[in-house]
Amino acid sequence: MATTAGLRDAAAPLEKIPLETYVPPAKPSLIGLSRAELAARLGELGVPERQQKMRVQQLWHWIYFRGAQSFDEMSSVSKDTRTALAERFTVDRPEVVAEQISNDGTRKWLLRLPSGDDLQKAHEVECVYIPETDRGTLCVSSQVGCTLNCAFCHTGTQRLVRNLTAGEIVGQIMVARDRLNDWADRETPLGNRLVTNIVMMGMGEPLYNFDAVRDALLIVSDNEGIGISRRRITLSTSGVVPNIKRAGEEIGVMLAISLHAVRDELRNELVPLNRKYPIAELLQACRDYPGASNARRITFEYVMLKGVNDSLDDARLLVKLLKGIPAKINLIPFNPWPGSAYECSDWEQIEKFSEYVFNAGYSSPVRTPRGRDILAACGQLKSETEKLSARERQALRAMAMTD
Repeated sequence: MATTAGLRDAAAPLEKIPLETYVPPAKPSLIGLSRAELAARLGELGVPERQQKMRVQQLWHWIYFRGAQSFDEMSSVSKDTRTALAERFTVDRPEVVAEQISNDGTRKWLLRLPSGDDLQKAHEVECVYIPETDRGTLCVSSQVGCTLNCAFCHTGTQRLVRNLTAGEIVGQIMVARDRLNDWADRETPLGNRLVTNIVMMGMGEPLYNFDAVRDALLIVSDNEGIGISRRRITLSTSGVVPNIKRAGEEIGVMLAISLHAVRDELRNELVPLNRKYPIAELLQACRDYPGASNARRITFEYVMLKGVNDSLDDARLLVKLLKGIPAKINLIPFNPWPGSAYECSDWEQIEKFSEYVFNAGYSSPVRTPRGRDILAACGQLKSETEKLSARERQALRAMAMTD
């Protein structure tokens, strides 16, 4: 069935074209602006240049360290400056349209982004928070829809509406901190931060929205604000080879590769972008990734598809291909979605695959499926912009119940 699907889609474009572009609202949010951009906005308001550095530092602290949701909260900023800012700008984040909480504690937020144009429909994306005993991981989206057409991915069935702005990417993290009451000046139940890790693994291909993703992650990792270490931020790509090196040089976060196959013929089907950047070229880019080392290993994501890519021959070739790359291999049980042509590998086969890879010297954890009952698991994100039919929802519930 999968091969038939691959042949059927062989003529499909490898990359989708955005249907729309971002139109800023009449009063734009300051979220997502760099310090230099904030200084420029203050200059537009008449703040003298000699005061701009101090005022920028105040705004940065209130927005990104304390999570202020209005200028009125910024008590250390002069009243005149607050008034002038409020007339021209906001500190709005994306609007939470819906929140779902899974049986396992995973939370998924449907976020609405103002289009800025009365003729355009508001855009929506999804963001997922996954609590674990030693960390809290936030899965962040980079596009409305996705540029790519990966055969096993529900998100890939969507159109590409547009790229997110840096502010809309940072805004997802701020929404999570708002909802979890997780800002640095507040106590959490256990005394630790709840959002400790960021993964750019939500809707979209981050490296096809490079500038906005870079600018957002530099803000997120700034230690005077949100303060999440670059070693706790992972950017996942399906293999946009020209931008992999740039990501290492300009962002410096951890890298994850959505590999999923060890032969070009199969990867062409599962990840059609492989026709443009085949496996050998992709792996060379990984060998050249700035900063990669045993302490900063590249993660290779490998979704386990029954009878497709889960044989021990596949495991052997995977180990051979990754030789010389500081790597760990993340095995992902396939998360079914209505209409998918694939099935998840049997658990016994996943364990055999994992054992072979582990014995070859690679860490090969099997990712525990999280949030399946709320369509929050890996590869399942799909915004309400394209709603599921009643039949699809019934099929999804049936699949969740069989876990």
